[in-house]
Formats: sequence, C-alpha cells, structure tokens
Amino acid sequence: MKYPMKLIAPLKDYLWGGMRLRDEYGKETQLMKVAESWELACHRDGKSVIANGAAAGQTLADWIAAEGQDALGRNAARFSYFPLLIKLIDAHDDLSVQVHPDDNYAMQAEGEYGKTELWYVVNAAAGAELLYGFAHEISKEEFRQRIAENTLLDVVRRVPVKKGDVFFIPAGTLHAIGKGILICEIQQNANTTYRIYDYGRIGADGKPRDLHIEKALDVTRLTPVTRISSVDVAAEEGEELLAACEYFTVYHLSIAGGCTRTVGEESFQCLTALSGSTML
Repeated sequence: MKYPMKLIAPLKDYLWGGMRLRDEYGKETQLMKVAESWELACHRDGKSVIANGAAAGQTLADWIAAEGQDALGRNAARFSYFPLLIKLIDAHDDLSVQVHPDDNYAMQAEGEYGKTELWYVVNAAAGAELLYGFAHEISKEEFRQRIAENTLLDVVRRVPVKKGDVFFIPAGTLHAIGKGILICEIQQNANTTYRIYDYGRIGADGKPRDLHIEKALDVTRLTPVTRISSVDVAAEEGEELLAACEYFTVYHLSIAGGCTRTVGEESFQCLTALSGSTML
C-alpha cells in the first residue's frame, strides 16, 4: 500500500558530531553526540523506520521488499538497490579531508555504489568554512608528496559558507565539512569514504583513525571544481532547482501555509523539513 510516510531516522555518533540534532531537531536519543541523522536510509549501516500508517514499525527497506521495486517509480528501475541516502549532518568539529569513489571503482573495491552528493547549508557559525576541491590543478605526484609531508591543506580550496549555500560534489572531489556547519546532504546510497587527512585524531578504540591513501590517490580528481550556488533564504514562498544529475534532482521549497505535491509513476519524492513544522 502506497501512502505518504513519515520516517524515523537512524542516528550516528561519530566523534566530530554535536547535539544540535537532538536539541534543535528533536531527535530522541541517549547518544552522547549526534553527528548524523539519516533521514532517508535503506543501507546496511542504517535503515529508516516507518512511523505512520499501515506499515508503521517496518523498516523502509522491508516495505520496499514487500511492495516491489516498482513502488519507487520508473527512474529507480536501473538501480540494483535503493539509490538515495539523505542526511542531516552536525559538524561540531572539522570532518576529515576525504573523497568518495565513482560507481565503477566503488563496485569493484567496496561492493556498493559510488558517492556523488549535494550539500545544502542549513546553518553556519560566523567564520565557518569548508574544503571544496583544489585551489589549482596539481599532479598525482604532488598530491602524494603533500599527503606525506602534511602540506595538503596548502593547496585545497577553502570556501566561507553561510546559510543557504549549495555545493554539488561529484564523486572524486576532495572535500571536508568544517566545524560549526549544519548540512542537509543528498547523496547516492553509499557509505564508502576514503580519508586523506584527519588532524591526527584518535578514534573510539584509542588508535589514530584509518587513512586510505592509496585508494584516495586512485579516485581523486586533481582539478578545481566550480559549481557553487546559493538559495534566497529570505523568500517566503517559491521553488528553486538546486541540482539535477543522473542520480537525483533536488529542489528547495519555501512554503508559507499549504503546499501540494504530485507524485507520478516516474519517481518517488522525499520531503525533508529544515525549519518550521509540517503536517502531512
């Protein structure tokens, strides 16, 4: 049975996270930190649970398995499993400098899709910034040398951010979310991350967190990326296309009062509320 579903998100307590998702977004948890809330998730590392209607209590993955892939629409038919993952990310501290592989590399090396993603900046502290590709093109040899010499941050592109900024991040793009930023991330359904630099941090096991240098050298694009835009966050009403690619199409909706959405046979839709309140 198809109907509008509310989803309960699995939560992640990575060491760089804060508590904004609990305190400002009402996420119920006993975790000491809430780094990520997986708002739409059918991944082996986390699954959304349906909160309302006839399927309440089931995971979204189990519901899809029972209903069949046709329930997702024609556009999803070419994917072998659920194609998207949507997160809220609270970066209380800097995330690692990292990169994600494309589909071909990820399928061969990790057994899952690659990861192209989009970031919408929900909120940002004064002076917050993120890393977004390189300031200029470098060679693979220079990339390797700078990693070894801990000078990589000298050649990455630092971008100051504010609420409403949008970043499209194709697979292979070096990136890092900086501290003080709350992001909504729309991405392929993958959880493969190759860490390149992690500020010497110690993980929960008391050891330095793993780096994935050789794999990062294989997949990182060594040229700058330039696709950045910004939403008019003061707009009371309107719909703005943020990005359209082979994996997802993302709109920003500003709503005052009611809103009607029509879902056709081409694709399912996911609505993620970033401020205010909603009622289905």
